[in-house]
Amino acid sequence: MRILLAPMEGVVDHLMRDMLTRVGGFDLCVTEFVRVVDQRLPKRTFYKICPELHSGSVTPAGVPVRVQLLGQDPGWLAENAQTAVELGSPGVDLNFGCPAKTVNKSKGGAVLLKETETLYQIVKAVREAVPSSLPVTAKIRLGFEDKTLAIDNAVAITEAGADQLVVHARTKTEGYKPPAYWDWIDKIRQHTSIPLVANGEIWNARDAAQCQAQSGCVDIMLGRGALAMPNLARTIKDGVPSMPWREVAQLLIRYSGYEIYGDKGRYYPNRIKQWCGYLKRQYPEAETLFNAIRRMQRAEDIVAVLQQQTLQSVEV
Repeated sequence: MRILLAPMEGVVDHLMRDMLTRVGGFDLCVTEFVRVVDQRLPKRTFYKICPELHSGSVTPAGVPVRVQLLGQDPGWLAENAQTAVELGSPGVDLNFGCPAKTVNKSKGGAVLLKETETLYQIVKAVREAVPSSLPVTAKIRLGFEDKTLAIDNAVAITEAGADQLVVHARTKTEGYKPPAYWDWIDKIRQHTSIPLVANGEIWNARDAAQCQAQSGCVDIMLGRGALAMPNLARTIKDGVPSMPWREVAQLLIRYSGYEIYGDKGRYYPNRIKQWCGYLKRQYPEAETLFNAIRRMQRAEDIVAVLQQQTLQSVEV
């Protein structure tokens, strides 16, 4: 079984990829999307989204990182795919699943699930532009408003030459509301010849097993679940218990150092509050932490609270 870390826009950046892959259990990361419109983007754009390109396109823990592209023009996506692999990305991933309104309005992400032929042309162009030795992969949802084109879209992506397809088992309209329709992935699997990866609503090892059983997939992709339980991938793969809160608190301290002293320090207060929002699902202590820092705007104040909570958790 392979476990992939999902490309969550505005959440799973290179800092979070570093943190989670150090914890372990992941076999591949996919970046936040590089937005392609009508030009070949400069190299600095790729390095900004994927700093790992400077070090063999792997995280410090050695996990490969694949660049993801989002757009609607086959030609420009193909040209930027060439740039990505020239810079060292181990293949290219295509985003056909982003539900964000701003992205969909500009004809990117999940809105393309209404245009099966466009999906085909994009994947075909990118596949022809990327060396055959490197994979071209894609991520879709089950549809935009409904699931009527789910199978047709997957078949088109397969016939266009994709090497792998990740399926988030909900439509754009369904968003992130449970349940995830893992059985629909199995329906798609019966009409495709490429490996499928199941994604959506996997919060623990039990969910992962049920997802595999219903989808017929061996490989899975984790997103929000990995933020809610940082060692989720290891609990699924190795059967280890969930990470105790004292270790999570120490992880938050380490993440604080990354954010404050990195180039994204100004975003730190919002980032740490956002992560607490996910952690609250698994750890009651995260609720206490969130309430303590929710009105704080200075990174130093938040870190002081984190350090205090870390000491308290160790004493307990």
